[in-house]
Amino acid sequence: MARHWSARRARHIDADQLKPETQEPNPDPHADPDRRADAVADNDADAAEASADAPEPVQEPTVPQTAASPSVIARLGAAARWSLAAAGTAVGARLPGVWAALRPRLTRLGASVAAGLLMYASFPPIDWWWAAVLSIALLTWVVVYPATSPAGGLGYGFVFGMWFYVPLLPWIGTLVGPMPWLVLATTSALFPAVFGLFAVLVRGLRGWPIWFAVLWGAQEWLKSIVPFGGFPWGSVAFGQADGPLLPLVQLGGVALLSTGVVLIGCSFTAIAFEIEKWWRTGQRAGDDASAAAKPPAVVLPGVCICLVLFTAVIVWPQVRHAGAGSGGEPTITVAVVQGNVPRLGLDFNSQRRVVLDNHVHETLQLAEDVRAGLAPQPQFVIWPEDSSDIDPLVNPDAAQQISKAALAIGAPILVGTVLDVPGSRQDKPEFTNTVIVWNPGTGPADRHDKEIVQPFGEYLPMPWLFQHLSGYANRAGNFVPRAGSGVVRIAGVPVGVSTCWEVIFDRAPRKAVRNGAQLLAVPSNNATFNQTMSEQQLAFGKVRAVEHDRYVLVAGTTGISAVIAPDGGELVRTDFFAPAYLDTQVRLKTRLTPATRWAPILQWVLVGAAGAVILVAIRHNGWSPGWSPGRSPGWLPRPTRRRSGPAGRSEESDGPLVDSDVSGAALRNESETDLATAKDPPPDVGGHHST
Repeated sequence: MARHWSARRARHIDADQLKPETQEPNPDPHADPDRRADAVADNDADAAEASADAPEPVQEPTVPQTAASPSVIARLGAAARWSLAAAGTAVGARLPGVWAALRPRLTRLGASVAAGLLMYASFPPIDWWWAAVLSIALLTWVVVYPATSPAGGLGYGFVFGMWFYVPLLPWIGTLVGPMPWLVLATTSALFPAVFGLFAVLVRGLRGWPIWFAVLWGAQEWLKSIVPFGGFPWGSVAFGQADGPLLPLVQLGGVALLSTGVVLIGCSFTAIAFEIEKWWRTGQRAGDDASAAAKPPAVVLPGVCICLVLFTAVIVWPQVRHAGAGSGGEPTITVAVVQGNVPRLGLDFNSQRRVVLDNHVHETLQLAEDVRAGLAPQPQFVIWPEDSSDIDPLVNPDAAQQISKAALAIGAPILVGTVLDVPGSRQDKPEFTNTVIVWNPGTGPADRHDKEIVQPFGEYLPMPWLFQHLSGYANRAGNFVPRAGSGVVRIAGVPVGVSTCWEVIFDRAPRKAVRNGAQLLAVPSNNATFNQTMSEQQLAFGKVRAVEHDRYVLVAGTTGISAVIAPDGGELVRTDFFAPAYLDTQVRLKTRLTPATRWAPILQWVLVGAAGAVILVAIRHNGWSPGWSPGRSPGWLPRPTRRRSGPAGRSEESDGPLVDSDVSGAALRNESETDLATAKDPPPDVGGHHST
């Protein structure tokens, strides 16, 4: 630092100034002492006279310490130019290779993007149920394409997932910014990426469309349990709430419906591959009748499509009959109140008791309409999650308001609120997300505590990490789960409760129905999101209604609230972000559907079959713990097998698929790559390969 400081303050001195005009010889040390003394005296006198006559020295301006030396700037500039030149040279040298590697993959990348967007279009608010079939068909084409390697399948699956989940989940970033939204979308995209990886491995097996559907069902199961308890949002089945395949959910739950949709899409792709191969082989054969191509092997994929459609048609009349009613089921009148909030956002309840007062006011309006004969008298009323923004068990004013509403309507109210956990630490209090049966006159009775709490919203997992990644992490609640039956008794009716987030998990409504619930209630609070999220959640309620043959009552603070029939149809619904109430008749049902009884078994069968088929595929592709470099591992490219064709031309055999996605030869010779991939045969649906 000192050396640098001196250099910055040094003045430039011309070289000529350093040369003396006259140079006297050094005095001889052995000269006469008297002469030396006289010389010294003369020099001192001259120096004193020069000092007296010399003008006062001019003060040189001080150079600011912050100013950089031209030499330093020059050195920095040279270093920057050198770095840029080196980086440009490196990038320029790699660009041809990158483009050569990317160009044969552009079509598959585009197909993956289109597949992701089509899958998104099958969900609300677009609701094109058929888009899911096209989406799976496109994704299947990408992963069975002969040049796609397992690593390529992983990448294409991830691209598909990003273009599906990013447009599906923007409501997460509406209030907390883009980072949580993109992180969740990226995490969710990893699961179809895993599907793409293993789909490439199993595509050489017989009946690969079936194994693709099995693998998809297994990855949806995995996504429903990890990480942090899972995130089933985006399961293919939830995009079929208004489609003709919805009855399948009553046989095998969400797993069967998703697997059926995927099986149809994969089978369509298999048929297209077989027809294309048959047509191409016929063109090569020309007029030689002996070399005519075999008929396309479309029987198996055709049977798969017919089986799924036929099953849906067989179950549909039963679903329609459940919606119309059998005539012997008891009916009751229920009301759903949507009181609204003063504002959307994380501070929807910042004003004390405003949300509660809104729901009390709307219930009083319902009571007036009942007395005026404008609405039927309900046997009970359902309020949304967090409809009482303060704990009514410790705040007398809140309890008084709820009792006032219950007495006015003359019926018990299912109230959503937040309760303190007794015995929790004062510096870190804990809460439960609870719905309480509030009887007129007697007050609180039965209750349901939320069992599946929402990570990053109701609690913060791994706070030692996420508190440093986002400023919104500290706004997560400190809710704790509580196990229970999932059923509350209100006005003598067993009602199953799936509070908001819980409705997307198979186990929550199934547990309630198996414990005797004759109705399903979904109290929710969507004030921190938007209408798109509410539309998607309503679709989940439709799927649960058909799955368990129950009426579903959706009550939201801001909407959308609705009463859903057992056939998935909406009887009545409210608008979003507007106070309203619904008052209608529903039937109490007790039948257990096959999905309620056996869907978990089917799910485990899918998971076990997926694991088994992956092991079989690994052995089929030649990879094992004893793999050696001399053997083809199946995970990497293999050379194309050729046999002598008609007219002396060389053409592909019906051998295993060629994985040339990462072939170095393909990058060095693009024309050979294009020719090889153009001649590669499509996968054999029947799985017959020459060895």
